[in-house]
Amino acid sequence: MSSIVVQLPDGSERELPAGATAYDLAADIGPGLAKAALIATVDGQERDLNTELTTGASVALITDSSEQGLETLRHSTSHVLAQAVLELWPGATFAIGPPIEHGFYYDFELPKGGTFSDEDLERIDTKMRDIIAADQPFVRGEVSAAEALEMFADHKYKRETIERVTGAEDPELATEVAADGTVSYYRNSDSFVDLCLGPHVPSTGRLGHFKLMSVAGAYWRGRENEPMLQRIYGTAWSSKKQLKQHLHRLEEAAKRDHRKLANELDLVSWPQELGPGLAVWHPKGALVRKIIEDYSRDRHENGGYDFAFSPHIAKANLWETSGHLDFYADGMYPPMELDGATYYPKPMNCPFHVMIYKSSQRSYRELPMRIFELGTVYRYELSGAIHGLLRSRGFTQDDSHIFCTREEMQDELASLLEFVLSVLKAFGFDDFQAKLSTRPPEKSVGDDEIWEAATDGLRAALETAGLDYVVDEGGGAFYGPKIDVDVKDAIGRAWQLSTIQADFNLPERFDLEYVANDGERKRPVMIHRALLGSVERFFGVLLEHYAGAFPVWLAPMQVQILPVAEAHDDYAHDVAAQLKTAGFRAEVIAATDPLGKRVRNGKSAKLPYVLVVGDDDVANNTVGVNARGLDVERDVTVDAFLARLANDVETHA
Repeated sequence: MSSIVVQLPDGSERELPAGATAYDLAADIGPGLAKAALIATVDGQERDLNTELTTGASVALITDSSEQGLETLRHSTSHVLAQAVLELWPGATFAIGPPIEHGFYYDFELPKGGTFSDEDLERIDTKMRDIIAADQPFVRGEVSAAEALEMFADHKYKRETIERVTGAEDPELATEVAADGTVSYYRNSDSFVDLCLGPHVPSTGRLGHFKLMSVAGAYWRGRENEPMLQRIYGTAWSSKKQLKQHLHRLEEAAKRDHRKLANELDLVSWPQELGPGLAVWHPKGALVRKIIEDYSRDRHENGGYDFAFSPHIAKANLWETSGHLDFYADGMYPPMELDGATYYPKPMNCPFHVMIYKSSQRSYRELPMRIFELGTVYRYELSGAIHGLLRSRGFTQDDSHIFCTREEMQDELASLLEFVLSVLKAFGFDDFQAKLSTRPPEKSVGDDEIWEAATDGLRAALETAGLDYVVDEGGGAFYGPKIDVDVKDAIGRAWQLSTIQADFNLPERFDLEYVANDGERKRPVMIHRALLGSVERFFGVLLEHYAGAFPVWLAPMQVQILPVAEAHDDYAHDVAAQLKTAGFRAEVIAATDPLGKRVRNGKSAKLPYVLVVGDDDVANNTVGVNARGLDVERDVTVDAFLARLANDVETHA
């Protein structure tokens, strides 16, 4: 009997009968792997387990314990969702249904413009579980484009996808159509077939740990001039335990939603009269923002930066020279025609800092030249993408641009990364992950040599800092590669905050020069750096990280003093005066309400400290300390409390 030999990831080889599949390989290795495997990679390509192997193939078996396996599981669950909806709503049609982080979604158009309700989600869930219990196999097939158009005759969005991709009109949709025009599909019952490249789990019985989460409107292809579809979101995991843990994390995230906390704590609001993505800061929120900005200013002033300010609009020719109108026009606000010229609200601060550099002839002795600005920018985010302070249309960046020689670039990048991490640590973050983004294959400018030099400089900075990082191939800005620094918050979510970008392009486009020590004119390197990202987004992340319970140094009100009765008012005000003289934020809440109610109000406001003063405190110059999250302490001297508060602020405790 003939046989084949395949290579495993550890370099070992396995002999199998000719015609063996990836599943046969898993079974040959052991029954546990045969039960756990979902798909395989064959010579680097993801394949179904029933794929027949050939001799010499490199094969890896993928289980649901990996990200690849989870993605497949979620993709397969989205197919079951689509099948359930089409069976429950005759005449409905479907668009796309990809796996996403932590879950999946599918877009539908219901008959007569119908919409889904919460009760509908329950019906769909029940139908999906019936399909899963039936253990229907996922079966792959291939047809020509013409046959596929006939197969999906009743589903216009599938037909449009086939027509657009096979006509090479829209490569971004080429997820179901092979390069040779062959269209692949998956069928898991006689009544349901979906346009798809796959791979999928072997059968629907391998699924089941899922929950349908919500319904939202979504434009077809994400464009506002296209039909509005109904999108169902769900989450899926490999075990009941993982699903339960994820739902618990979502509950915690809902409690920490910065929009909810901003309202409850009277920090920020988003009046409808202003328009989407635009916020107003209330006094308490504005005070926290001022503390954040003041800290940033102090660090930059002591870090060798010069401050700058720039206007909020500029003529079109500035954005033409910078390249923004070529590569970023969709993200810019519409132009304004004034005095015979066209103006745009600024989406970025970079060109303004270039103008400062260019305002006079520069010498190598002036470099590095570090410019810092808290500059407000405006970006036209789609209304569906707006999310409170985390994704808005007007926001302020703590923006820096460093102009240096090529020889200085490496030291500057390493110093910048160290600076970034030290500031993030000061705000309570200590778990970092970096991403190095390289040249986009299509939307980018500049020659390969300068891109390689910039990318190598960023990579060396990451390695010098000893920071773990992943490479995002093609994820750089149009003008240069970049480092993004993510932080993990208190419940384990990753947030992208800081960015460092090396740029040889803008100095070229704006013809920037400096006189080198040999008298020759040379191009400087320009490094872009937003440390907090944007003040608004950073505030929102902090608010969720701390669940509104800011550390003492950031809290808008640090201490409330509660007199037990009116007789203790004078002493309470005296304690408050001592705190204020020492530079702390304190207020007295008079005894107009019962003490218990006032203590509860202070805790609801997430104050770091609530002090209670009564007869013994007046006699002994002490206070009762209710520290957030700790037991009540009695008979603490005012001096001892002042020292404690000072230490909290100084150490950012």
